[in-house]
Amino acid sequence: MGTILESLSLLWHVLTQFAPPKPTFSPNHIPDLTGRVMIVTGGNTGIGKETIKALLEHNAKVYMACRDEVKAELANRELKEQTGREAIFLELDLASLASVKKAAQEFLSKERELHVLFNNAGVMVPPIDWLTKDGYDMQFGTNVLGHWYFTELLMPALLEGAKTSPDGHARIVTTSSSAAYFATVTWDSLRDGPTRRKLGPQKLYCQSKFLNVVMAREFAKRYGDKGIISVSVNPGNLKTDLQRHTTPFQRKLINLMLYPAPYGALTQLWGGLMPEPLKYSGEFLVPWARLGRCRPEAYDDAIGERLWNYLEEQVKNK
Repeated sequence: MGTILESLSLLWHVLTQFAPPKPTFSPNHIPDLTGRVMIVTGGNTGIGKETIKALLEHNAKVYMACRDEVKAELANRELKEQTGREAIFLELDLASLASVKKAAQEFLSKERELHVLFNNAGVMVPPIDWLTKDGYDMQFGTNVLGHWYFTELLMPALLEGAKTSPDGHARIVTTSSSAAYFATVTWDSLRDGPTRRKLGPQKLYCQSKFLNVVMAREFAKRYGDKGIISVSVNPGNLKTDLQRHTTPFQRKLINLMLYPAPYGALTQLWGGLMPEPLKYSGEFLVPWARLGRCRPEAYDDAIGERLWNYLEEQVKNK
């Protein structure tokens, strides 16, 4: 009976996120952010750009961390027209650990404090042959390992940011997905091999999004007593270029269930800036700006410990 009830509860959580209630939070609720420093990875497009727009409108100093400077300049041109302000470009390729380290060092050379880190960037169902520059599955390497390493390298600035933040905390907001409900983790698929190729891009994507939830919870556990709030977020089903690697048929089907990109920024802005989520460190936030619950395995301490140890091992000699 317990297993049936758990399954029904999980199904209910998933279904309510595909058709969420009308949002009660909007960017108009965001307080003035003067003097606060933010980073948004993947901020040149989609919900990352919408997130930066809201931050700039409320006077934050924002770093747009992404790979392509030309695309960043185009995005900043639009943001300047919309807000009168622009973000600072920070070159970051999450699929390269060397690039991640260089980006973190560049930021730390300019800023002593970081108040909110939005781990927003992601890749979804690329060709199975795509690997990171360090030989990891592209989706795990970008969505999980790259973001974890970037966050760890920036932790000194986050700890300083917690000391000067109005609420006494710095925050890490990691963008996951409803896909987190549909996989746990197959440990020997994180690098290339028969197991990874058998899983295929869709399951590997779900796995990476599940691991984003586990990762965010581990940050909350390990740094919570130092003033760090860490949450993971399902931003909702959105019309962005994240679906660029899906087939035309898949895109047509998916578009029937998608909301405009600005909706996607709501939950991560709420998690990163508003008072209520201070109570939800380590939790999974869902559309639109609500506390949710991921699948039970995401709260398994043994899985979290194993993931953290694996991630530490991968960067030991970097």
